[in-house]
Amino acid sequence: MKRLLELDRRWSAGLVLPESMRVARGVAAVLAHSGDSWFWGAGLALVWLVSGPPWRDWALRMFLAIGLTAVIVTGLKFLIRRRRPEGEWGSIYRKADPHSFPSGHAARAALIALLVVSWGPGWLVPWVALWAPVMPLARVAMGLHYLSDTVAGAVFGAAVALVVIRLV
Repeated sequence: MKRLLELDRRWSAGLVLPESMRVARGVAAVLAHSGDSWFWGAGLALVWLVSGPPWRDWALRMFLAIGLTAVIVTGLKFLIRRRRPEGEWGSIYRKADPHSFPSGHAARAALIALLVVSWGPGWLVPWVALWAPVMPLARVAMGLHYLSDTVAGAVFGAAVALVVIRLV
């Protein structure tokens, strides 16, 4: 297991963008934040406030699925307690949530992507299909996660999405 963790650490470190790549780091920072739960919560609240009944129902189902995923991921993080990679960027994450495994952002991305594919809207599918794998990689590129954190988070988020789709 130690060998796997060391390999994960090395691969992840190789994906971290250096400070000298300012533009790439700026893009990665925006992408990394685009998976924040507050961002999705605010967006879904806005959809709920300004839309009619079908969209309100959609926004509420999405919001509840994201909330359920966040609660379970947070529990797993505090059970597993894997420390985030060393780094300076993302101090809010490092203070509020010092644990990295599994990645809540990656779980949320996979969940959202699969729910959008299942529940629509169709015009959003290509966008989330592009965003869902790139956003978690941006979290690795900014040094907030190991690669395995994001892979595990995505698998977990996909599993939750499949259960939610089946139940709703």
